[in-house]
Amino acid sequence: MPDTTLATSVATHCPYCALQCGTRLGHEARGTVVEPSDFPVNDGRLCQKGWTAPALLDVTDRLRHPLVRDADGRLVRADWDTALDTVADRLRRIRDEHGPDALAVFGGGGLTNEKAYLLGKFARLALRTSQIDYNGRFCMSSAAAAGTAAFGLDRGLPFPVADLGAADAILLAGANPAETMPPLMRHLEGADLIVVDPRRTKTAERAALHLQPVPGTDLALALGLLHIAVSDGWCDKEYVQERTTGFDAAWRRAVTWWPERVERVTGVPVAEQRAAVTMLGEARRAYVLTGRGAEQHSKGADTAAAFINLALALGLPGVPGSGYGCLTGQGNGQGGREHGQKADQLPGYRMITDPAARAHVARVWGTDPDTLPGPGRSAYELLDALGTDGGPRALLVFGSNPAVSAPHAAHVCDRLASLDLLVVADFVPSETARMADVVLPVAQWAEEEGTLTNLEGRVLRRRRLHPPPDGVRTDLEVLRGLAVRLGEPAERYPTSPRQVFDELRCASQGGTADYSGITYDRLDAGEALHWPCPDTGGRPHPGTPRLFLDRFAHPDGRARFAEVDHRDPAETTDADHPLYATTGRVLAHYQSGAQTRRVAELHQAAPEPFVEIHPDTAERAGLREGEPARVTSARGTTVARVRLVGSMRTDTVFVPFHYPGRGRANLITSTALDPRSGMPEFKVCAVRIEPGTDAS
Repeated sequence: MPDTTLATSVATHCPYCALQCGTRLGHEARGTVVEPSDFPVNDGRLCQKGWTAPALLDVTDRLRHPLVRDADGRLVRADWDTALDTVADRLRRIRDEHGPDALAVFGGGGLTNEKAYLLGKFARLALRTSQIDYNGRFCMSSAAAAGTAAFGLDRGLPFPVADLGAADAILLAGANPAETMPPLMRHLEGADLIVVDPRRTKTAERAALHLQPVPGTDLALALGLLHIAVSDGWCDKEYVQERTTGFDAAWRRAVTWWPERVERVTGVPVAEQRAAVTMLGEARRAYVLTGRGAEQHSKGADTAAAFINLALALGLPGVPGSGYGCLTGQGNGQGGREHGQKADQLPGYRMITDPAARAHVARVWGTDPDTLPGPGRSAYELLDALGTDGGPRALLVFGSNPAVSAPHAAHVCDRLASLDLLVVADFVPSETARMADVVLPVAQWAEEEGTLTNLEGRVLRRRRLHPPPDGVRTDLEVLRGLAVRLGEPAERYPTSPRQVFDELRCASQGGTADYSGITYDRLDAGEALHWPCPDTGGRPHPGTPRLFLDRFAHPDGRARFAEVDHRDPAETTDADHPLYATTGRVLAHYQSGAQTRRVAELHQAAPEPFVEIHPDTAERAGLREGEPARVTSARGTTVARVRLVGSMRTDTVFVPFHYPGRGRANLITSTALDPRSGMPEFKVCAVRIEPGTDAS
């Protein structure tokens, strides 16, 4: 019998970004209501998305029963046994004919830890495929690669968010939290902000100093700031000597980036470069933070590393009241990359190529480590290979909408359409779901239990207000149903989130992201637990809110400077494409917009795609405010409404990526990948702009 328990109210967290603001959900006569809680990251505040989150529960096109595409190409209603039997039978046939790597899985950074964990286990045991990755590859992967190399582990913020409130100076490189994470701004109010962004964003408007580089030149700017820090005497030589290694090699690269050269390449005046370093150097407590603007490049890992180099030279990481961090984006972007849905990782942030890691996880899973597949393709490489010779012929998508969110989106849609089988588990008919052969309706945030890990490494409890609607199942139930039909023992795929989490604890034990000392009981008792939190076998471990205070996670305890140098973006402007386009978010929407575009208040706030352009650039192109424009790159064209913005660079246009159809920003974005992280170059591509037809 289904559980029909209806709670009066529950303490839980917002379903959107990685702040995971604390909320209380309740029932009133007018429906489900939300109130902010006095949680450390949001201090009783919510953004527009958080306040309207309950509207997601009742959207008019909510998926409430499985859909299977019939012989006439229509998605028609089916019962669960028919839908799951159809998926399992077709998966078996494809695997028998083409091998296990003909099956693929694409996950999401919004899945709970339990779902991300079981999805990775399902792919590697039930499907026996190496072909699994997730949309977090498009978000945090560059900073993760740089952070792991520098510090020995990757955690978005290796300190609590609240620590930022005591800072004297904070450099934000490629981050716009005033629109993407508004409650975070509460913690930045007391600091002098230095914002690095080609646009004068809402965050830049509140900054003490705004550095406005040419898109794709953040790495050159970071090298120049390091040059000034050393040459002007701001380098903490004692810290560098005692706590780091590799400085000389990094300096050999930075020494050639004198301020005047940096100004020629980036457009940032020498005086502003020096002012930024001086503000950081004079501060008693300072932070360097990076976001997607610095990281979503074909050299994003090197760019993040260059900003880490600057932080290390100033003596910030691992020092109370100072540090380096990455502003993780998706709701479970941190936990989602720790527990096995990433192509090269096993639970606990273990590498899948490590024999000891494979042996440990295989013991927990009750299998032979030699049967576990190796690393698969990264996210875009996986999508690009769909339906090709040697590529996957079936794809299961959980918690993602690549038809809108992937770069070169038209090409990705072609690849999705070429599959023998596309299965999508979602709670709304996203653009990807509409292409599917089978659509499986799953529970959403207020209808499920679980855990998530926010950007500061704090493990949080998601609590259920009420059960999902009749006809809707949880992702854990879907995975179990498919696994059993594929011949797996049912007990290997628990449907209880608590039971899955207890297994996750065992699988992560001894790993970089060790959750073994964290339990539902401790979280429900209100303990603030940041990983690593090992099971000590006796007195409960308190968790680790602040990393690196004594040593970094490398065997010698030292942080590593990175030897990096600037290079041009994969695509530069030319006579046919004379402008740079960059993409990003707006306050009202989240990710591909599949959720927020269905909330009336949010849709009204930002109803259609637009392109920001400097008035002079618009005049040369024959464009006026409010008119439709065509923005064209070598890959395709997006259509958007013109917004004249006097603070834009004259060589740059901006398009948000939340919209579907002809307004998809990712119709134009580059597919060039970072060789270290697999990150696509979302933030810069060469375009032309001209008058267009209706942007709707």
